[in-house]
Amino acid sequence: MSEVNESRRWREDVTSPVGDTGIRYSGAAVNGAGIGIPAGGVVGGGNAGRETENWKFHAVEFAKGLAEMSVEFGKGVRDVVKQSVVREDSYLVRKFGKPCQKICGTVCGKLTFLNDYLPEDRDPVHAWSVILSVLILAVAVLYVNREDRTAAPLMKKLVVHPPSATRVLLPDGRHLAYQEQGVTADRARFSMITPHSFLSSRLAGIPGLKASLLNEFGIRFVTYDLPGFGESDPHSKRNLESSALDMLHLSYAVGITDKFWVVGYSAASMHAWAALRYIPDRVAGALMVAPLINPYELSMTREERRKTWEKWTTRRKLMYFLARRFSWFLPYFYRQSFLSGNLGHIDEWLSLSLGKRDRALIEEQTFQEFWQRDVEESVRQGNVKPFVEEAVLQVSNWGFSLADLKIQKKRQGKSIILWLKSIYSQAEENLTGFLGPIHMWQGMDDRVVPPSMSDFVQRVLPGAMVHKLLYEGHFTYFYFCDQCHRQIFITVFGNPQGPLAIEVDQTTINEGNDDMEEVIQDDLTADRSRSSSSV
Repeated sequence: MSEVNESRRWREDVTSPVGDTGIRYSGAAVNGAGIGIPAGGVVGGGNAGRETENWKFHAVEFAKGLAEMSVEFGKGVRDVVKQSVVREDSYLVRKFGKPCQKICGTVCGKLTFLNDYLPEDRDPVHAWSVILSVLILAVAVLYVNREDRTAAPLMKKLVVHPPSATRVLLPDGRHLAYQEQGVTADRARFSMITPHSFLSSRLAGIPGLKASLLNEFGIRFVTYDLPGFGESDPHSKRNLESSALDMLHLSYAVGITDKFWVVGYSAASMHAWAALRYIPDRVAGALMVAPLINPYELSMTREERRKTWEKWTTRRKLMYFLARRFSWFLPYFYRQSFLSGNLGHIDEWLSLSLGKRDRALIEEQTFQEFWQRDVEESVRQGNVKPFVEEAVLQVSNWGFSLADLKIQKKRQGKSIILWLKSIYSQAEENLTGFLGPIHMWQGMDDRVVPPSMSDFVQRVLPGAMVHKLLYEGHFTYFYFCDQCHRQIFITVFGNPQGPLAIEVDQTTINEGNDDMEEVIQDDLTADRSRSSSSV
C-alpha cells in the first residue's frame, strides 16, 4: 500500500506545474478544504466556457513564466559580463575604463533626479536600459499601427496593359512612344509637345483635358514617354540635351514643320527648360505649371533655398540627398514602393506634403483611377534605372543655368575688324536667349514645388510671366479642371478661333473646268457640222 500511495503522490506532483499551489491542468483549483472549484470561480459552468477560461488562464501563466525566465536570463547574462568582461584586469577595462568612468560620472550626476522613481535599483544608469527598451517598444508599436493604416489602400495591384502607343524610330536606333490628341496636322493652328513628370507617362498630358477644347482652339497635342518609361526604349547616356534632341526629332517625325509650344508640369519642366536652351529656334513658347528647378541651384539666395526646403517632408529631403550623393541607394526605395507591384497613395510613394485641397483631390475616384493607369504605364518595363536617372537629373548640374535663357544683347568679339565695323556700319542688334513667351502658373499653397521656386525664376528671367494662384495647390489647377484649362489656353493663345480651314486646290478645279469647256465646244462644232451636211 505504501508503494501505491507513493505512486499516487508522485503523479499529483507531476500534474502540478508550480508545486503544490492548488493549480491543476484540468482547469480546477483546489481550495483549503480540498473542494474542487472551476477556473474562473464559477461553479457548474458549461464545458465551452470552461475551455475558454482554461485557455486564458494558461496563456497568462505562460506569459508570467516567460517574463520570470527572461528576468533570470538577463541577470545571468549580467553576471557573466561582470565576471568575464568588466573585470579590472580585462582588456576593455584597461583600455576604456577611465574614459567611461569619467563619462558615467558626469551622466550619473545629471541623472540623480531619477532616484525618486526607482523603487529597487537606485542607480540611474540602470534606468537607461528600461527607458531604451520602452522607447524601442513604443516605436515598434507606432510603426505597426502605421502599417495597419496604410495596408488597406495597398490592396490594388498594378496591371501591365497591352501596348497601345505609336512609336517612331530615332536617328540613334531607339524607339520613342507618343500619343496624339486634338485636331489633325493639316488643320492645327497650334502644336504642343509635352514630356511627363516623374512616375508618369505619355498618358498624363494635361489630365482631364477635353477633346472639344482642343478642337475649339485648333490645337494638336502630342505627348511622349521619356526614355525607359512606358513604351519608349531606354537611353544609356541620357541628359537634358539628349532630352531636347528627342523632342526635336519627334516634332519632325510627326510632321510638325512650324514652331511648337512646349508644356512642362512639375518635374517635367526641366525637360521644357532644356528645349528652350538647346532647340530655341523650334520652340514658339513655353507653358509651365508648378515648374521645378534644381533645389541645389547655386544662384538661389539663402532665403529662397530656405523657403524651398522647409516645405518638404523629411523623407523627401532624404530622397533628394540620396539622389545627389548616393544614388545607388535609390533602387532599394523604389522597389519597395512603386516597383513592388502594389498601388499606394501618391503622397506616400513620392513623399509629398499636401495641402487640404490637394489631399481632397487625390481621394476622389476619378483621380485615383487616372493615377493608377498612369503609374501602370510608367512602370510597365519594370526597370528601375530610368527612375534613378530621372531623380539624379533633377538635382544634378543641368549643363546650363536659367540665366542663359535671359534675353540679352549678343556679345561681340574684341577683334579690330569687328570694332571698325561697329564704327562705320549700323550693325543690327543681335539678341541671345529664348525670345519666345514663357508663361508660368504657380499655386501659392503648393508644397511639392514651393512658390519660392517660381520667385527665383521670375528674378532670374524678368521676362517670364508668372500667374500666381492664391488658393491652389500642386494638383488642383492642372488636374481635371475644365475652367482652368480654358483659362490657360485663352491666356496663351487668345480667344478660340477653331481649327484651320481645309484649303481646296483651285488649280485642279480650274483645269477641270477648262477641259469641260473644251468638250462642250467640240460637241457644239460636231452638231453644227452634222446640221450643215444634212441640209
